[in-house]
Amino acid sequence: MVDNRKNFQDTKRLFRAILALENEEECAKFFADLCTIKEMADMAQRLQAAEMLLQGKTYEQIVKSVKISTATISRINQCIQYGDGGYRTVIERIDKQQNEEF
Repeated sequence: MVDNRKNFQDTKRLFRAILALENEEECAKFFADLCTIKEMADMAQRLQAAEMLLQGKTYEQIVKSVKISTATISRINQCIQYGDGGYRTVIERIDKQQNEEF
């Protein structure tokens, strides 16, 4: 029980750290310190796959474009279909920001 509470507190602290970042440069520096290059690339690929799924792309199209496994795409799709909406929220906000920049 104590371990779960500590893990929860550690996770909350990580989320607060991310939310404390003020711009893309700070974000890049923090994630460069926090993650390996491979971990960042994997997260970026997952976001790209989620965007493509939300655009109605097929698994085959995503595998060819993003170079990730169908198992990973399936997990992302499960999150989109039955998860808490994290991918959708972030992608909608990114799209909105990009539209406002142009």
